[in-house]
Amino acid sequence: MPIHEYVVVGRRTPTERDIELNRTPNVYRVRLFAPNEVVARSRFWRLLREQKKFKKVQGQIIAIHEVHEESPHEVKNFGILFRYRSKVGEHNMWKEFRDTNRTGAVEQLLADMAGRHRATYANIQVIDVTELKTDDCRRGYISMFHNSKLKFPQPHSRRLAKKNGSRFQAERPHTHFG
Repeated sequence: MPIHEYVVVGRRTPTERDIELNRTPNVYRVRLFAPNEVVARSRFWRLLREQKKFKKVQGQIIAIHEVHEESPHEVKNFGILFRYRSKVGEHNMWKEFRDTNRTGAVEQLLADMAGRHRATYANIQVIDVTELKTDDCRRGYISMFHNSKLKFPQPHSRRLAKKNGSRFQAERPHTHFG
């Protein structure tokens, strides 16, 4: 399932005492990654329950919006700070990815953590996703793509069909030249 980026805004429901004293509760804005709005709301309440000590019953969601990338057609470097829960305990980690948008980088993160650490989506909490400049990249597997003279040769390319020839060949195809 593809991941989307959402901004969820919510607050504690004002009590009668708050209304009498003209107090407004604090409004909390959380930027998170989820496959749909329902999961985004659920993760929002989970964060508020853990950090601000109030539940969904005591609060209300004011707004929920999906965030779209401004320039989704150019490759960028992303640094992701996240926390994940393993069998041993909770760990903070930093990973870098190259992608065209933030959600693609988070999808790469989820796949990487599932493969390397057996961490599921429910056990990963993305804290921050930042776009990095080429000088700010720490990892070698990302900075090796910053060379402007980088080429990707294709030694095993297929022979192109003749313009006026038939699409189906009567002879065995040649896939290497040598």
